[in-house]
Amino acid sequence: MDVVLSRDGVADLVRQLRADGRRVIAPVRRDGAIRLDEVESLDELPTGWTDDQDGGSYRLHRIERPELFGSATPAMPWKRWVYPERTLLMTAERRDDGITITTPEPEAVPQAFFGIRSCDVHALSILDQVFLDPVDPTYAAMRRSTFIVAVGCARPGGTCFCASMGTGPAPTAGYDIALTEICTVERHDFYAESGSEQGAVMLGRLDGRSPTDEDRAVVSGLMTDAADQMGRRLDPTDPTAARDHYDHPRWDDVAARCLACANCTMVCPTCFCSTTEDTSDLAGVVSRRWRTWDSCFTLDFSYVGGAPARSSTRSRYRQWLLHKLVTWHDQFGTSGCVGCGRCITWCPVGIDLTVEIAAIAREPGGST
Repeated sequence: MDVVLSRDGVADLVRQLRADGRRVIAPVRRDGAIRLDEVESLDELPTGWTDDQDGGSYRLHRIERPELFGSATPAMPWKRWVYPERTLLMTAERRDDGITITTPEPEAVPQAFFGIRSCDVHALSILDQVFLDPVDPTYAAMRRSTFIVAVGCARPGGTCFCASMGTGPAPTAGYDIALTEICTVERHDFYAESGSEQGAVMLGRLDGRSPTDEDRAVVSGLMTDAADQMGRRLDPTDPTAARDHYDHPRWDDVAARCLACANCTMVCPTCFCSTTEDTSDLAGVVSRRWRTWDSCFTLDFSYVGGAPARSSTRSRYRQWLLHKLVTWHDQFGTSGCVGCGRCITWCPVGIDLTVEIAAIAREPGGST
């Protein structure tokens, strides 16, 4: 099912989602960046704002047209709303008759991801492979409760390369509703199509008109132009040539620049490394075990047998890059990268994984 909605029709979509008891998570402008947060109305979206992204650089600025989705990927990944930074795994309580251990039942508030880009929808499908087989109860509950309103990306960022990864800019699967914003001098409306039965039912509740061939042609042109404007490119199969280049001199070069700050893994929509943390009250009666986000860039992450297995920045960067772009294929049958470009934008020194993996895969000097 497809319809053309006015801005008021899209505002009604937000109201309908909230009326169904869902919290609506959407892009908002806060702290000098486009972030994600719960919104109550369409008015909270960053209307008329866009972003300039490059290696280690991010700036917002105004645009003349009142676009709702005029920016590229938000600073933070959507994964935090299905895979929280901190999750309670179990509680142990000491009582007179012994120790009682309880595990919490996963609680998932019905929610809607409103304005999620195609690359991030693909990232959710990658996380599904990690957390749904075998099943992680917290992730499964939160994922099942999520309604997806994707949006076609007409303004890619300077670090985006989803077109070459086959993950965008137009949503193709994994959504309930997909929107494409058409904002010109003459018109401002939204082409909407359903991707699920739930989505079709929701669109049927909105006041829209049937699309014309011209509408569909405009949408196709917007997505084609966006693909042509991508700031980077990476063929997802090219990095596999770096599989055995563990001694390539480029690893030393990138390690000299890398701060091992873990920014790239924190903003990545598919990184899922975690650790466990135990806490107790002052009386020593109640103890809790938590799962928290971690990163393969931290020294303690590979701590085994009294010492870290990867003690150098070189080895930790190599682990991250080769896992993300090469051995992920072995584990899950896809690349672990969706081309969102966040790791490039939010790297303090602007390290570009598309440049690094190309150098390691194609230049002489690596062991084979």
